[in-house]
Amino acid sequence: QVQLVESGGGLVQPGGSLRLSCAASGFTFSNYAMSWYRQAPGMERELVARITTGGSTKYADSVKGRFTISRDNAKNTVYLQMNSLKPEDTAVYYCNAERAAYYANYWGQGTQVTVSS
Repeated sequence: QVQLVESGGGLVQPGGSLRLSCAASGFTFSNYAMSWYRQAPGMERELVARITTGGSTKYADSVKGRFTISRDNAKNTVYLQMNSLKPEDTAVYYCNAERAAYYANYWGQGTQVTVSS
């Protein structure tokens, strides 16, 4: 049974930091590209950051220089370190696992991040 379980969300003041974690199970984690998406109220879900099986990363322009995605294949976990948070970062953050060649795509349940004073 595939599971992606996000944690680490919460309420933080502008300029603060949070670290999101996504623990994966039920599939071979190291074979999957992992991504973080977010969805704000009334907005479409958007890609925040992605890390390939080889460790290459890609970021949305809005988070470059502030967010860092990383993965630990030994722990089957992907992380998103978020620094210098802004109110516009407020959203539900979702973890995604993808193995395009096998048409495999999995989603977590999401974790709320709220940036507010």
